[in-house]
Amino acid sequence: MRPGMGGECAREHETQKLSEACQVESDGTAGKFNVLPREISASAEAGAEKSAEVVVGGQTSRTQSGGTHDAEGPKNQGDDLKPQTPPAAESNEETRVGSNGPCKQRWLLDLWLPDAGSEQAGTARFESQEGSKEERKEQAPRGLMEQIVSEENAEMALRSVERNAGASGIDGMSAKQLRTHLTKHWFTIKRKLLEGSYAPSPVKRVWLEKENGGRRPLGIPTVLDRFIQQLIHGELQALCEPHMSQHSWGFRPERGAHDAVKAAQRYLTEEAKSWVVDMDIKGFFDNMNHGVLQRQLGQRIADPRVLKLIGKYLRAGVMEAGKVIPSEGKGAPQGGPLSPLLGNIYLDELDKELERRGLSFSRYADDCNIYVSSEKAAQRVMERVSRFVKKRLKLEVNASKSGVGRPWERKFLGFRITREGKIEASDQSIRRYRDQVRRLWDGRRNGKSAELRDQWNEYARGWWGYYRLSQGRRKLRELDSWLRRHIRKCFWQRWHNAKGRKKALKRLGVEGRGLRASSSSRGAWAMARHVAVQKALSNRRLKGHGFLCLSELPG
Repeated sequence: MRPGMGGECAREHETQKLSEACQVESDGTAGKFNVLPREISASAEAGAEKSAEVVVGGQTSRTQSGGTHDAEGPKNQGDDLKPQTPPAAESNEETRVGSNGPCKQRWLLDLWLPDAGSEQAGTARFESQEGSKEERKEQAPRGLMEQIVSEENAEMALRSVERNAGASGIDGMSAKQLRTHLTKHWFTIKRKLLEGSYAPSPVKRVWLEKENGGRRPLGIPTVLDRFIQQLIHGELQALCEPHMSQHSWGFRPERGAHDAVKAAQRYLTEEAKSWVVDMDIKGFFDNMNHGVLQRQLGQRIADPRVLKLIGKYLRAGVMEAGKVIPSEGKGAPQGGPLSPLLGNIYLDELDKELERRGLSFSRYADDCNIYVSSEKAAQRVMERVSRFVKKRLKLEVNASKSGVGRPWERKFLGFRITREGKIEASDQSIRRYRDQVRRLWDGRRNGKSAELRDQWNEYARGWWGYYRLSQGRRKLRELDSWLRRHIRKCFWQRWHNAKGRKKALKRLGVEGRGLRASSSSRGAWAMARHVAVQKALSNRRLKGHGFLCLSELPG
């Protein structure tokens, strides 16, 4: 799900959040429920290690009674176990018997959490393996990596990955299997992260069709790598957020595309800046320079292990058609939790430069609008900012999508601002809406009528959830009659022939001469306006059966 993540991706991102009621923001909203194990006893772990094969970060670790050894191999998909029912009270404890003796546990949310005694036993195992090296680590101050792998951060990261689900990466592991995999292997993964030896897997390349006929690349990390990226995201965002520009609105807590558009509206209505520099960066996520990004990260992160891990993710490469394609020093594949945050960090230098010049701007990811008072100033700003982007950020401004003009002549994140300062859905957004109506209400589609209705309602809610910001709603409401005509056309086609249409019209209350419409040779689009069809599928009946129109949606 992403080229640069500009207006098109902003709309997809916001619409998807609003159309899926079960979707919840992942920015630190999960509670603290202790869903990851803290430590396991030395006796229980020793018994489990005799013939266990642990697969972590693209490396297979076959553990014997004497230690661990790394070898290259595919990821383990883990076991898809049904969750255990949590106890009514924390005092309910059970005794879990391993091959070498009992280990007392308390149960929470299908993952067992050892008590303090078993934690000490588990710690003793690491001390015996690492010796003085481990003692030095315990004496060292708590760094960013320790915060990243903390229990609280891990709980929120796991819940976020499970909630968002998504497709599997190159190893085939699903989000449902992640909890079981972490139950078995979290301590090994955590140790590798703390030591700096974790090796991410390449992302799986998929292509999404774009509206202009092109294709947009999407990189899908493995579920385990999504979890680890979410771990990094949880702490890195909290570290960077206080220092980011107030004019940056994309992929940040309590901010979104609507805020970016409202900020643009204020520049026109309150500051009388009626010229806009509409700037889009060419292939932003594919062309992010690793050297520039590492320099910017180095100004914010003091822990070399975190910098090294992010560098590994940037260089992990992409797997397509069974072959791994290296990153070649640039690019951050879209599809993982970390990419939007890295994009904001990368462009923060641009934000600071625009602020230093005293410019009024609104940026959402790589889509940036700068507002000035004259055409001459707009041309000058476009030239100078493009030069800064190329020289300092090693990027290029997309000439085909960028330009200088009036706000009502340009679009920003699917909207345009009128001469009167009102926000409206852009003409392109309306065209996309019409295209979806034609596609979803095509009589040749398979599925029951209820399925077609539910698919349409899901799209309509998501579309309106995003474009409800529009203040010129009359134009949108006028689409309802056109939509209902498409619904009637679809049903007329699905009734197939004269016999089926007559039967359907009768069932829907049409009598007498109105039934003659069933044998008409006119096309489906023309028949959708026929009196008999409008009576059979009246506005009231369509509403009663749950077919949504924009005028019936709240907001």
